[in-house]
Amino acid sequence: MFHLLDIIGTMAFAISGVLTALNKKLDPFGVFIIAFVTAVGGGTLRDVLIGRTPVGWMQDLTYVYMISLGFFIALIFRKKLDRLRTSLFLFDTIGLGVFTLIGLEKGIETGLHPIICIALGTMTACFGGVIRDILCNEIPIIFRREIYATICIIGGMVFFALKHFNLNNDVLYLVTSLVIITIRLMAVKFRWYLPTIGKA
Repeated sequence: MFHLLDIIGTMAFAISGVLTALNKKLDPFGVFIIAFVTAVGGGTLRDVLIGRTPVGWMQDLTYVYMISLGFFIALIFRKKLDRLRTSLFLFDTIGLGVFTLIGLEKGIETGLHPIICIALGTMTACFGGVIRDILCNEIPIIFRREIYATICIIGGMVFFALKHFNLNNDVLYLVTSLVIITIRLMAVKFRWYLPTIGKA
């Protein structure tokens, strides 16, 4: 199930990357590159930092196939997908929760300190979007007022807090991901924002 959610999240991020690139009127190659980096950018950075090479998507072509499938689905059904942005937002949010957990687990497997594991989880979930936004000449979403990366950090803290209670791993994963997803949905619904730092 964990691997399946990872694949679904990868495809969802690829589709969101395609839609962003299409709005910028990029050529087909540019659109595919944006889809690709959105889907695997965070995981690639994580694997490089912990010395896990070749990186994940190079060892499992399922990721490449899912990104390609997402690319073609988004191109073929782009008008319908534009009307389903709420659904895509939900997939993006689920991906955020799942990819945070994957980053946390990779850090634990490597024997890293919990603070570093939380950083890895946040990078895994967010950095693909950072690359996408930079390539599309946008201020990355994690640097705007919207609560995004902060949710991953909170999720990581909840994960390690619950880990002290020796919960079953499935319960631990479920509760942590639900915390991340719930906070993300509530932040958007109730327009929770971090304060900005501007001129006095």
